[in-house]
Amino acid sequence: MNGDHYKVLDRLPSALEFLRLVHISRPVLILESPVNELAQFSDESLLQRMGQNEISIAKTPSGRADAIVYSEGGEYFAEPCTEMTTMQAFLNELTSAADTDASEVLYLQSQDGNVYRAEDFNEDLDKSERPRDSELKLLRDIVPPQVPFVTEALDQPPDAVNLWIGDERSVTSIHADPYENVYTVVRGAKHFTLYPPTESCFMERRLYRRAEYQRPRPGAPLVLRPNENSDDKIPWPSLVDPDQVPPLESMPVRITVEAGQTLYLPAGWWHYVRQSNDHTGKCVAINWWYDMEMQGSRWLWLSFLKGELGDGEAFSEEDDSDTD
Repeated sequence: MNGDHYKVLDRLPSALEFLRLVHISRPVLILESPVNELAQFSDESLLQRMGQNEISIAKTPSGRADAIVYSEGGEYFAEPCTEMTTMQAFLNELTSAADTDASEVLYLQSQDGNVYRAEDFNEDLDKSERPRDSELKLLRDIVPPQVPFVTEALDQPPDAVNLWIGDERSVTSIHADPYENVYTVVRGAKHFTLYPPTESCFMERRLYRRAEYQRPRPGAPLVLRPNENSDDKIPWPSLVDPDQVPPLESMPVRITVEAGQTLYLPAGWWHYVRQSNDHTGKCVAINWWYDMEMQGSRWLWLSFLKGELGDGEAFSEEDDSDTD
């Protein structure tokens, strides 16, 4: 039901052109970026703005955060250990990891709008109603708050704007989001393996118990510990690596996004993501999540396809667990 073709644009589209792309609902590679100055995301620039500020860093032994892990006692949806460190220490560790056999994989992936949140665009909120400042607020002078042609086309600001920093060891497990995702790479490259919503029946989604990587004591290696205090389970695809074992009867769309390029990833598309380093051993990207239109035939169609998986859910809260 799906071809492996995708559209390539040599420039950023107008609002009307983008609205047509949303209507077609297929991935588009754009050979330009909403970010004008990629050099502003160099290590030196990031350190100048945030060097000694503490940030939340996800840590795993394998680079697979928010993914299915096989461990003694069964299969789990494993969440990363999150520890605070300075931007300087984080970047130094990524640089040294490129030259050493590091035992842990670090990823800045605090995906809850770590630069901008929806509340930042709501002028009706007073200070008492606003949440705490976004963790990477000091980078707002270099991270655009929105993508103008998308905001105009959808008639709404983004729901979240995130910065992602990691290296080639980090992998995003296959999942789908209820967002129109505009994703630009500023350093390194991202390699997307994509499946349309019509392939949902091949994702082999199952219910998994939660587990979390934890550090028993300072300096100790990470251990996976099941969450014994909760009976809730996470619906997640059981495919660990669709590049190695692709879903039967399916045809993926594979797109590499280089620095200075942008991917439009429509809401509901399944995506599995790997990344490549730049010359410093890092990959840096920004994405803008815009809420999809939750009415009309497209929403009903996506809800139907997700509901066919047997758990009776369309896009649940757990589907927001993106680690691109």
